[in-house]
Amino acid sequence: MPETQIHPTAIVDPAAQLGTGVVVGPYCIIGPGVTLGDGCNLQHHVTISGPARIGRNNRFFAYGSIAQQTQDLKYKGEPTYVEIGDDNCFREFVSVHRATDIGNTTRIGNRGNFLAYSHIAHDCIVGDDVIFSNNGTLGGHVVVGDHVIIGGLSAVHQFCRIGRYAILGGCTKIVQDVPPFMIADGNPAEIRGINKVGMERHDFAAETVHEIKEAYRILYRMNLNVKAAAAQICEKLKPLPEIMQLLEFLGSTERGIVR
Repeated sequence: MPETQIHPTAIVDPAAQLGTGVVVGPYCIIGPGVTLGDGCNLQHHVTISGPARIGRNNRFFAYGSIAQQTQDLKYKGEPTYVEIGDDNCFREFVSVHRATDIGNTTRIGNRGNFLAYSHIAHDCIVGDDVIFSNNGTLGGHVVVGDHVIIGGLSAVHQFCRIGRYAILGGCTKIVQDVPPFMIADGNPAEIRGINKVGMERHDFAAETVHEIKEAYRILYRMNLNVKAAAAQICEKLKPLPEIMQLLEFLGSTERGIVR
């Protein structure tokens, strides 16, 4: 791996730690308490404030703002953190904010693709292999599961959860939880069906897709409340891991689910 390169116009705090092969482009600023793993690349005009721990081979495009302090008005300057995994891509003007309460962390997993102007607010937890289209925006304390796709100009209200393999259509407004494997679209959002194409692309078994489709029918087409629908799903469908994940998600919702 090549040696680390720092452009003469960049400002890197002496307390920052840079791995091998890191490229820090023109006019970038890296603050104290920032750890950058091997192979990270900062294009130009990127700011990483910290404290932040960032893994390997992450790419940051122009004007990104990473690990700035939370916008939460309760924040009083306590030490809070950002943790980012490996192999993520943060395009132009993406912003990621540190947590609010002392010692807490905003977390992003691996292999995410965050397109221009995406925003991950304080205390969010974002899983692996996600795609945020342009201007995809999370409020504080949002949880996003693995393989979620967030459409352009979509916004998720604070404390909501987006289940794994779910998709949000463009310009979607989310104010309640989106169950895993579902497609949510609209303002206000509605569940439009299951993410059949996404599951097939990820080699879900035909039996699994069929059972999730049946779970969708019970949950959204039988005029049952969530508790009754969950009971029907548990009784009538096979206890596949994906069905059990859906049931756990329904049983743990605090804001209710998008209907």
